[in-house]
This record gives sequence, C-alpha cells and structure tokens, in this order.
Amino acid sequence: MKNTIGDAEGVIKYQLEHRYLSLPIQMNIAELNAWRHILYRLELVGQQPNKYDGLRFGNISRRLVPGSGQFLISGTQTGHLPELTRANYALVEIASPEHNSIESTGLSAPSSEALTHALIYQQRPAVQAVIHVHSPVLWRHCQELGLAQTPAHIAYGTVAMTEAVKSLLNTAVNQPPVFAMLGHEDGMVAFGTTLAEAALGLLAQLARALAVE
Repeated sequence: MKNTIGDAEGVIKYQLEHRYLSLPIQMNIAELNAWRHILYRLELVGQQPNKYDGLRFGNISRRLVPGSGQFLISGTQTGHLPELTRANYALVEIASPEHNSIESTGLSAPSSEALTHALIYQQRPAVQAVIHVHSPVLWRHCQELGLAQTPAHIAYGTVAMTEAVKSLLNTAVNQPPVFAMLGHEDGMVAFGTTLAEAALGLLAQLARALAVE
C-alpha cells in the first residue's frame, strides 16, 4: 500500500512515497536504540511543550550496508518516546534531495530531516551514522567553537537546506563532523563512521559549549 505525503503534521516537507509495512525482524535496532536512549536522557531528543510549538524533536539514523544509499531512521514525531520499537523506525530506500523526494517503508514515516541524513550519506561515503538533536547551549556557541553552520534564512526539511548542507560538506572538510542549522532553532547535526563516533563527537562539542557557557 502506498501513500504520498506532502506536509504531514506540518513537519514533513518533502514528497514522500511510503509503504506502511512492518520492517523485517532481522533489521537490528539495538545499537540505534541504545544511543538514542542516551540522547533522550540528555534531553537532546524529546519534546518540550513550551518550545518548538510543542513538536517532538531529534532523530537518529544508520546506513544499512557500507556504500548503500539505504538507511534506517527514527520516525517522524517520535522524539517524545523514551524507547523506540521497530514500529517507530522507517527504512529509507530511495532519496533524491535535488527532487525533494523519498521512498520508504515502515510502520512510521521517516523523520522530517531524512533528506538531510540522505544528503550526508551521499556526500560522505565513509559516514555510517547521522544524528540530529536540539541543543540550545551548543547552538548558541557554535561560532565560538568554530563549528560549521547553515545560513539562518534556510529552513529545515527543504531543498534549500540540503543544498546548504551539501555546500557545507564540500567546504568544511577540516572542521569537526558537527554543524549547526541556524535556520532551525537549536538544531545540531553530527555524523561519523559509527554511531559511537557520531554521538561522542556531538557530546564532545556539547562539553566545550558548556565550558564556554
């Protein structure tokens, strides 16, 4: 069964062709869930009624096979859940940032930031994991820390954002694998060759930001 979604819940902004089917049981989500739980406990993923219009925030993904364009990503608006199950993930099978479109499968639709994840995987073949969180302190001090940033006038989940991320990845080759989305309040992205590398790189920059604060 296929559905085409444009602006679901006011969050997803890309064109989505999604098959609402259960993901295969052999798709192991244990490591994804372990790191995602840590991020939830640190309130880098979650929901705050007084911020972001009450929307849930944060997502995490990992490439299925090195060199493949397919990846597992936490579902849209799942940030408030303390623990995720296989039903809360989506498999992104085909992503086209230039056409603002995704084809995916799962009992949840992919996160609103799925195109940004896809673009990073396409541009950096060695990257196997991407994390998007909200961190006010890290976002405030990103310039002082020398972190790359997307422009403030570019909104999340848009073709313009993927183009900005592509430009950033092409120019910020010697900067840490963590960047700020200035047009997405408190939005930070980290990536790495493993989930641990992406998460620990993010936490290292958060520690630097707290020291500045």
